[in-house]
Formats: sequence, C-alpha cells, structure tokens
Amino acid sequence: MSFKSLEDLRAACLDLPAGSDAAASAVARRQDTLTKPQGSLGRLETIAAWLGRWQGRDMPKLDHVKVLVFAGNHGVTAQGVSAYPSEVTVQMVANFAGGGAAINQLARIAGAKLDVIPLDLDHPTGDFTIAPAMDEQAFLAAVSAGYDAVTKDLDLVCFGEMGIGNTTPAAAISTALFGGGAEKWTGRGTGVDDAGMKRKVLAIEAGLKRHADALSHPLKIAAALGGRELAAILGATLAARKNNLPVLLDGFVCTAAAAPLARLHPTGLAHTIAAHVSAEAGHRRLLEALGLPPLLDLGMRLGEGSGACLAVNIVRSALECHSKMASFAEAGVSEK
Repeated sequence: MSFKSLEDLRAACLDLPAGSDAAASAVARRQDTLTKPQGSLGRLETIAAWLGRWQGRDMPKLDHVKVLVFAGNHGVTAQGVSAYPSEVTVQMVANFAGGGAAINQLARIAGAKLDVIPLDLDHPTGDFTIAPAMDEQAFLAAVSAGYDAVTKDLDLVCFGEMGIGNTTPAAAISTALFGGGAEKWTGRGTGVDDAGMKRKVLAIEAGLKRHADALSHPLKIAAALGGRELAAILGATLAARKNNLPVLLDGFVCTAAAAPLARLHPTGLAHTIAAHVSAEAGHRRLLEALGLPPLLDLGMRLGEGSGACLAVNIVRSALECHSKMASFAEAGVSEK
C-alpha cells in the first residue's frame, strides 16, 4: 500500500470493517454450554469472542502469530529528553537480530514469529521543537511501510517499538489528541532524572506551540510530533483492521501511535486489546481515554512488544478453554 496524501490515508481510516457479529455470537453461545458457570472465566470468554469476531471464525485459531517491532530515531533527543544516546537504537536492533533481547525470549515462549523493521535509522526525524518531525511524504512512507508489514495469513499480531527518545513523541501526541497539558502525559521513559523530566516537558510544550496549526487533525499531529516507528505502527494497526486481524497493543508508545485511528473513527481500535498497562506515567491515562482496559499490570516499561508478547499466552489460554472444554452434555454434567 502506498498512501499518496493525508486525505488518502484519512479516507482509509474512515472506512473500516466491523468484524463478524455472527462469529462473535457463535463463540458466546458455545461459551454458555461449557462446563462452568456462565461468565465464570471472565475476560477469557470475551477474548475468545473477540478472536472470533475479527478472524470471522466460529472456532478461532492461533496457528500464525507474529510480533512486529518497528525501530526509529528521533531528532528531539537533541533536547536531552533521554537517558541513553540515540545510537542505542541501532545497537538494540542488532541485539534483536542476535537473539539477545527480552522480546526474543518472550516471542519464543509465546510461539510467535518476530520481525524487526528498522526505519531509516541513519536519518533521525526532525527535532519537533523547531520543525515537523516528518513532512507529509516521510510520514506517509512510514505509515505505508507499517501497513505492508502486516500479512493476511496471520491469526494474531503484536506491535512493539524501539527508538531512543520515543516516549517524548508519544507524550506529545497524547497531549495533542486528548489535552490536559504536557506534564500529565510525561514520564521518565528510559529513566531520566528530574532535570531530564523538565527538559521533556519543555520540549513537548515547545512542539505543541510550534505546530499549533496541526492540532485539530490527528494525522497531522502524528506527522509533526511523532516518529517513523510510531507512524509505522499506525499503518500496521490500520492494515490489521482492513484484514480483519486481531491486534495486541504493547505499551505507551505503541498505544499513542495507534491513538489517531481512534480519534478519526469511533471504533477505530475495536480490533485491538491493550496487552498491559506500563509503568510509564501517561499509559494508564491513555488507555482510560481510549476505553481499553489492559490485560496485565506488571510494572513493565521496556517496550519492544514485550507486554504484548506476554499477553499472547493469555489469548492462547482463552482459546484452549474455548476449543477444548467439554459441554455439559458431552461431559454428562448436570446444568443448574
């Protein structure tokens, strides 16, 4: 997919499939026949119905699960917003390739294939305090790269990111989309000290002021204040929806990247589940604003798709109960 203009992309975001009511209803009916009090498996039951709705299957499957990790570099790191230098992004991509990162271990345990997609790491985005992070064409190219990374053969996809400094654009996008001031959305990211926190807030405030004319348009916000990996996650989230593919979102950066879709369409993120709530300050607020209750709360703030990958195991558990449990009739168990 190659989006030619912001209006082309906006039109795609406004034309979204609704999923299969029939499949979701069939899953729910089967849940009510299984050997348990109705509703007693809580969210495991609704997860099964969610899988059915977006896969369009009465009996969902999880044969092909993939984790897509997008990596990008950010010009706003020049403002001292991260505890790590930007070259760590390239070094961590190499670590992913060598199998040495947390996400490598978690993907293996979850039975998921891992793809890492670096996005022009030698050319950081613009410093959004003085210029747009991306012009329209750079933004659309990153969105298109994310869109094309999602293939139709998948049963479930997890999104993650790597990019030193990227909690700053995530907080800037969240502030622009939902208001409340930069301090509300800004956290310590990679572990900045109090001075670093102040620099982050000032950078976000400067970016919002610099790009005030973009703040009424979710896609312009994502271009002016975001990053290539965030834009790619937006494109990948859109592609998953177009392909009726369920998505597990990772932490703050990943959720902020997908949030413009929710601002453009009232059910824009209906095909997603928030895998976890991270320890990054703005994530819980962002999930509340989006109406996405998280599955896990483990105090994580790594990124990489790590929380999403952990949640794959919960989704697999939901499907195993749905597909393998006996009904009352099959087990010869009396119903109430």
